[in-house]
Amino acid sequence: MHELIDGLVQWMLGWADSPYGVWALFAIAFAESSFFPIPPDVLLIAMGLGAPEKSMLFAAICTAGSTFGGMFGYGIGRVGGKPLLERFVAEQRVRKIHNWFEKYEAWAIGIAGFTPIPYKVFTIAAGAFWVNFWRFVVVSALSRGARFFLVSGLIALYGEEVKVLIEKYFNMGTLAVMAAVGMLAWGAHAMRRKSA
Repeated sequence: MHELIDGLVQWMLGWADSPYGVWALFAIAFAESSFFPIPPDVLLIAMGLGAPEKSMLFAAICTAGSTFGGMFGYGIGRVGGKPLLERFVAEQRVRKIHNWFEKYEAWAIGIAGFTPIPYKVFTIAAGAFWVNFWRFVVVSALSRGARFFLVSGLIALYGEEVKVLIEKYFNMGTLAVMAAVGMLAWGAHAMRRKSA
């Protein structure tokens, strides 16, 4: 499995210098949101380092691809439902994700969209659990955009040093964003209960 992942990473990096790199970035971001195992950040970083002046454009392309891919994943979940999800994800994890959606609704996508948690699991689960589609799309675009623009912004500011910077601090930033999203979700949930 490790060799397969390494092979996929090398294949992705091969697109960085290709004239079709932008299309590959969009396609990989799309695929990762519904079935592909490697995050598009790998190619986003490589392309951004190759052309730092275009790093924000690459982030926008990555965000668009990921958002449309999330919509596709949502459709898979809507058609296949919970049985499809349970076929690929442990039942205990499915229950946990279902609880997150019941408690926080689309805010659960906000956490998954920014973090290293496999985004595809949440996009398919959102469809399976009938999360409001347009709220799902908006939160997906915001959370994925926040992640990719952060990476590209770091590339624009720090260039080659960004690899070390991202490896060192990305998880801390992820925790901070998760905490912020969690607090917002809790506040929205509390307000709904109060008004009910």
